[in-house]
Amino acid sequence: MEITPLEMTPVHMSARSHLGETQVQQPVKSFGEYLVDSLKKVNELELESEHLNAALAAGRIEDVSQVVVASQKAELALQLTLQLRNRATAAYQEIMRMQV
Repeated sequence: MEITPLEMTPVHMSARSHLGETQVQQPVKSFGEYLVDSLKKVNELELESEHLNAALAAGRIEDVSQVVVASQKAELALQLTLQLRNRATAAYQEIMRMQV
């Protein structure tokens, strides 16, 4: 079953400007695409943190604050992802407990 995105206005606006300021409509991303993009970004932050930690251990980084900031970004992104997963799981379990 395919779920279509909600449209805020039932009428599609299409007008052309003689000034060339009309913008082309961007395709609407699905929830799954947003989720995949977010997980990729979290993974990139984790890999960047690991790379900077390895560079620090090898003595190639002078400023330790870069490593600390990258580690904190990766940790916060992972914690947010875990909290979202926990909330989604709890919501799913709550829906399954509902009686119809």
